[in-house]
Amino acid sequence: MSDFDATASADDSSSDPDVINEARLWREDGWTARIIKNDDDDGWAVEMTREGEREPTLIGPWTMGRDKKNPKPLDKSAFNTLVKTASEFRRRSEQQLHAQLHKHVTVDGDDGASIKVTLDIVPDEDFPYADLTAWDEMGEVLAKVQVAPNYKLNADSAERWVASSYRKPG
Repeated sequence: MSDFDATASADDSSSDPDVINEARLWREDGWTARIIKNDDDDGWAVEMTREGEREPTLIGPWTMGRDKKNPKPLDKSAFNTLVKTASEFRRRSEQQLHAQLHKHVTVDGDDGASIKVTLDIVPDEDFPYADLTAWDEMGEVLAKVQVAPNYKLNADSAERWVASSYRKPG
């Protein structure tokens, strides 16, 4: 009998019908861990998918069992570690996407006051665009124009925009 023959764990006593605690499939707390055959070699992989999402958040190698043929079964501890890893990966990906879509610089206006200029890209599939916005020190909007999503915001482009009295950049 291999260590993989244990298809359910003692944690399977939950009354929640969405909870699954099996050797190759573990679903709990909005996450699903699934052991899959690794297409790249003879081993196994685990994919972590967030509830409601079609694509896995994370896919990684999975440990072989003692028989060196079947995968090590999932358990509560391994699942919790996978959830933590997938959640951190997801958070970093969201932060990276946010940084790509939202940029800002601060420049001096004519009167020496600081003006924060932001670029917020809207990645619409059909008509992507970006909003270029100037803010005063009190957080009030001074100007806002729509620009191409590939507009390059930097200190020079922001200073030129402010100096042009916020005319839409060409």
